[in-house]
Amino acid sequence: MSTAELKLKLFREIDTLENSKLERVYGVILNFINNENDTNEFDSLSPAKQEGLLKAIEEMNSSEGIDHKIMMDNFKRKYE
Repeated sequence: MSTAELKLKLFREIDTLENSKLERVYGVILNFINNENDTNEFDSLSPAKQEGLLKAIEEMNSSEGIDHKIMMDNFKRKYE
């Protein structure tokens, strides 16, 4: 597959995503481009912070968490 074909295929896949998935894909792509997947920053955190982050990720992956936009909307309404 040529570079142009690959870009077009990616564009078509991304173009059909719903907003929540689009935002997640955008974050993943930015992290990949900026090489922010480096674990050095995570490794420098205290064990308690690492555990908290891992628990939060696990909750989000099992749909136990609350979407960021919903939380921000709640805070805006509360403090306006």
